[in-house]
Amino acid sequence: MPENTLITLTDATFDELVLRAPQPVVVDFWATWCPPCGPMSRVLAELAPEFDGRLTIGTLDADENPVAARNYRVLAMPTLLFFSGGVVTSSIVGARPKSVLRAALENAVAPYVNR
Repeated sequence: MPENTLITLTDATFDELVLRAPQPVVVDFWATWCPPCGPMSRVLAELAPEFDGRLTIGTLDADENPVAARNYRVLAMPTLLFFSGGVVTSSIVGARPKSVLRAALENAVAPYVNR
């Protein structure tokens, strides 16, 4: 379902690709039964090239990878969790328009810049 510009995360790769990542990581928790998840993943895939080299965007199927979803108390789909240095710095629950997602991603890579 998610486009190939996003990395696919699993419970097995979560520690290495998210918690020990050298740059900020946004994790898109989604599920096949979730109507807004597909469009949201596509918008993230469209935005991903703008943040190449500054931010990693990954998708995680919450049904197939229940450990990560449970560990971070992800109860609604889609949920975006923003990680920096292995710590959740912010989150977005529910689908959002592209402009809101772009602003959130910008904030994840440059949180203290006054725009």
